[in-house]
Amino acid sequence: MSGPAMFFHLIVERLSRQVLPRVPEAELVMDNFAQNEAFELAGRTDGILAFTYLYQALQITPLVRPGDRVLDLGCGPANQLIQVAQLNPDAHFTGLDASAEMLNRARDTIRRGGVANIELACGDMISLAQFADASFDCVISTMSLHHLPDEAALVDAMRAARRVLKPGGGLYLIDFGRLKRVATQRFFAEDRSDSQPEAFTRDYFNSLRAAFSVDELSRAMQVFGTDVTPYATALAPFMVIFKSAARREPDALARKTAHDLYRRLSTSQQKYFRRYARWLRAGGLELPITSDLF
Repeated sequence: MSGPAMFFHLIVERLSRQVLPRVPEAELVMDNFAQNEAFELAGRTDGILAFTYLYQALQITPLVRPGDRVLDLGCGPANQLIQVAQLNPDAHFTGLDASAEMLNRARDTIRRGGVANIELACGDMISLAQFADASFDCVISTMSLHHLPDEAALVDAMRAARRVLKPGGGLYLIDFGRLKRVATQRFFAEDRSDSQPEAFTRDYFNSLRAAFSVDELSRAMQVFGTDVTPYATALAPFMVIFKSAARREPDALARKTAHDLYRRLSTSQQKYFRRYARWLRAGGLELPITSDLF
């Protein structure tokens, strides 16, 4: 994220009165090989998305208690999920995705990571038909909601998530918010195009166009009542987060693992992590696991 250029776009975005229509993704299930490969590579520990995955994993960890069953909606290649599982080795995780090709990649990711507390399931997040009521202690979803076809599907997905979540369970949902300007969408998609595959840049832009508005997301989250708090990046809702209250204090092992995962990031990824954390902190969301490193 280029600092001065990003700040310019955010200020213009903030002042804009334009309203962009939502443009749903052409392929609602990610079964395109090149697209999936680009996304998987971007999410590996040396990929351009590594800093965001660590940030989400740190935010999720206080919601997960030892022995919990956790459902990840739209787990994709499991790069994000594996970090959450590493930080919470005494919990059990189920990664759900509608794409068989993505789940094959997830199996490879889990095998490479040597993580034993993840299972995978094929299905859509709209109904969660294969899961019983109140069968999970925590439900998470990172950057998957924009793949839903319309607001009605989003509402149905959140009702299904509420159905399978136990009373008092943890919830963490993050996705893009719909921006007001095509120029801002293009900036974020193309800002680091020299270090990302063309397929990833194209998919990034399409994802931003498919984002739901803050109002649409907020309406769908009403099913959770007052149990969740909304957050967004300062100045513009590039990222929108809905998070329930912490259910535990991260223990020494989680803090050490977080420290180690941060140290594995490249110098540039560490810089992006700190900038990303400051941007969300300005929107009211503090890091629940802190370190002198970040």
